[in-house]
Amino acid sequence: MTQTTFDFIIVGAGSAGCVLANRLSADKNCRVLLLEAGSDDGDPMIQTPGLFPQLQDSAYDWGDRSMPQSGMNDRRIYIPQGKALGGSSSINYMIYMRGNRGDYEHWANLGNAGWGYDEVLPYFIKAETNLAFHDAYHGQSGPLIVSSHVQLSPVTQRYLSAAQEVGIAYNPDFNGERQEGCGPLQRTIANGQRCSAAVAYLHPVMARPNLTVMRHAHATQLLFNGSRVIGVQYLQLGVTESAYAGEVLLSAGAFRSPQLLLLSGLGPAQELEKTGY
Repeated sequence: MTQTTFDFIIVGAGSAGCVLANRLSADKNCRVLLLEAGSDDGDPMIQTPGLFPQLQDSAYDWGDRSMPQSGMNDRRIYIPQGKALGGSSSINYMIYMRGNRGDYEHWANLGNAGWGYDEVLPYFIKAETNLAFHDAYHGQSGPLIVSSHVQLSPVTQRYLSAAQEVGIAYNPDFNGERQEGCGPLQRTIANGQRCSAAVAYLHPVMARPNLTVMRHAHATQLLFNGSRVIGVQYLQLGVTESAYAGEVLLSAGAFRSPQLLLLSGLGPAQELEKTGY
């Protein structure tokens, strides 16, 4: 078992982890370790937009399913979760749509300072280079390339016309002033290739000497000194390793971040008691 020390350990190289790795390693005085359970993202199947259906249940997908759904004849629904650099942004359908203004305002009203829509909008703008829209809602110098369909298919055009005939207003930009309506979607595609979080944020900084990216490194447990998290234990190609840091950031997704917490003894008491904690 080897041990290494960093200033920051980031668990998960998905949409959040790639951004964290980029921003934190910009400080040359910080040593950053990024752990990714999956592999690299160079496979043409990932980078070619039209091949996204082949990514379901591939080596780049965790293969998750929901619990049986009583309202759907007990079917278990496919839940895509990326397992590669870029995480789910490396296997998704590349549709670019921001959260709704009402959701952000609700979170702010619950007491989460700084989460109002007008407060997060500058970060959306900072993140993108939008090739189609140049206004107060879009950026022109960010790492994430956002494009629009150059030409809609005849079927799509008829679909949008039908929607308008029944009173649904046309909306050319679902990331602008309003989200209601019908219209074409924006996408994270640049020069005919997927623009994932890894492409936008991680690949440009991979050569930084203070950034270490470990693939096939599956985090299995958080390490503690008393009540403080000081490191991560992970399994890499069948070998148990550990790394330590001043701060550990979990960005392993909606499922595997809480799973890692539970495996480490953090979570609802009734859940932990079932495992003997």
